[in-house]
This record gives sequence, structure tokens and C-alpha cells, in this order.
Amino acid sequence: QVQLVESGGGLVQAGGSLRLSCAASGRTLNSYSMGWFRQAPGKERDFVGAITSSGGSTYYADSVKGRFTISRDNGKNTVYLQMSSLKPEDTAVYYCAAVRTWGVVRTRPYEYDYWGQGTQVTVSS
Repeated sequence: QVQLVESGGGLVQAGGSLRLSCAASGRTLNSYSMGWFRQAPGKERDFVGAITSSGGSTYYADSVKGRFTISRDNGKNTVYLQMSSLKPEDTAVYYCAAVRTWGVVRTRPYEYDYWGQGTQVTVSS
């Protein structure tokens, strides 16, 4: 079992930055691809970005490409989502997720086995 805990959310003005963290326990993350998703009220959970188990490859949704960056520190069992140039439409609960796989990124929620509880990000205009 993998337990995931997100942190770093909060309220930020448009154009600002936040860094989310996703800390894992129970298993080491070096065999898991990691993804970030977000869900706004009344909407489906959307893919934000993902990173392979080694950190060698990343993939982003078009809506965040060039503004968000995913990284990981397998030694700390933590994955990060650096968000810059934030927009009000980025407001959502952000979730990290894990799936045991190597060399590929997954973009659909059902492809992930483990989820954190989410952290709220609110961007004011």
C-alpha cells in the first residue's frame, strides 16, 4: 500500500506561484509513475501532468504546459508540482496519484491505484 499526502495549497493572486508536494509512505516511489490531477467544483477530475518512475520523462496537459513543472525526489519519497503564472481557472483541488509502472506516464484517473486526499488551490483575480 502507498499512502500519499499533498501539501502546499492555498490562496494566491493571479500571476503568482505555488509549489505542491506529495509525500509518500508505505512504499518507496522509485517504482511508481506519479500523476497530478485537479478537480473544480461540479467538474470531472482532470489530468494536469505526470512523471515517470525515474523522473526521466514528464507530460503535461496543454492547459498548464509551460507554466507547471513536475519533479520528484525519490530519496525523499516526494513528488512536486511547481505552478507559476497561475490563473483563476487553475482553482481546484489538486490530487497526486501513483501507479506501479516503469517508463510510461499515465493520463487517466482510472489508470492510477493510489490517491492522496487533495489540497485546495485558489487563485484570485
